[in-house]
Amino acid sequence: MGVFTYADESTSVIPPPRLFKALVLEADTLIPKIAPQSVKSAEIVEGDGGVGTIKKISFGEGSHYSYVKHRIDGLDKDNFVYSYSLVEGDALSDKVEKISYEIKLVASADGGSTIKSTSNYHTTGDVEIKEEDVKAGKEKATGLFKLIENYLVANPDAYN
Repeated sequence: MGVFTYADESTSVIPPPRLFKALVLEADTLIPKIAPQSVKSAEIVEGDGGVGTIKKISFGEGSHYSYVKHRIDGLDKDNFVYSYSLVEGDALSDKVEKISYEIKLVASADGGSTIKSTSNYHTTGDVEIKEEDVKAGKEKATGLFKLIENYLVANPDAYN
């Protein structure tokens, strides 16, 4: 098994507490509401929402995939750090055992956030992950993130 790591950093005009609440804590209700074509539903199938919880994310009609399950590996509400692993679903292939993610939000000088994300692709055998494959998924995630950010800008009283 190999591990391919991809790190990225981006910025947002939304401060960390509000962004973390929308992006992590309330994402199961917010994303299906503002992007039903991407995510049809999100539901807890095991656990209480904390570390160890398994969530099933069902994708919308336009997606190449039908669902994934992810396990919450870490949730630090005070420091705005969230980590989880995709552990099941058709987004994983026989080449990838699991994908682990960590997202950390840091306050920026302009009152917004710096979003630091790391993805670890745990491959089977000696399979290598190509950076262009990762970038395709990253572009979809960035598009979804921008929808959330735009929603928060347009709705200044939401998720405070």
